[in-house]
Amino acid sequence: MTTIAVVGLRREAKLVARHTIAVVPESLVNIRDATGIISIGIAGALSPDLAVGDVVIAERVVTANEAFETDAKWTARLAGALPNARIGAILGRGAIAESAEIKAMLRESTGADAVDMESHLAARAAMERGVPFAALRVISDAADHSLPPAALVAMKPDGSVALGRVLISVLRKPSQIPALIRTGRESEKAFAMLERCVGALGSNLRGP
Repeated sequence: MTTIAVVGLRREAKLVARHTIAVVPESLVNIRDATGIISIGIAGALSPDLAVGDVVIAERVVTANEAFETDAKWTARLAGALPNARIGAILGRGAIAESAEIKAMLRESTGADAVDMESHLAARAAMERGVPFAALRVISDAADHSLPPAALVAMKPDGSVALGRVLISVLRKPSQIPALIRTGRESEKAFAMLERCVGALGSNLRGP
């Protein structure tokens, strides 16, 4: 039995798998022997005072009509290893928050600090199994940053990059290239911080 880390991207899985078992949400149905479940990876900022590379540790995960409390002891261990992290709320939703306008609306309606597409699924899985749950996310795009169209079509369902779709999008709208380059740079900064976080947490990601 071990900690299960729920991720959305192959790159997140590669980083996390050095220290525990990484799975995508769809694989959670086959998980039986877990001592804890953690959602970990990158996220979009909803709070305007969060910058790219900032770390958010959830004390709760919310949806439009649900709220899941994280395990207090696990959250405290994460915070102890990452003292500069923000302790707050993460919003889980089924779609990317692609624009600054949508992020502002989500911030106002939920009060969450960050948004991703996996944390609520991981929280439900932990609740169903009766095991501790935690969530840690690194900001990859600020609250006032709208993602360019190519970034929205880039990801395949398995988390890999669809280069063909990206090229087609850029050819259709070359003016998005500066925003796409910025998005790429900010993503690299977030992944670098995620790697440092995983390294600081070490084996089993401080799980139970």
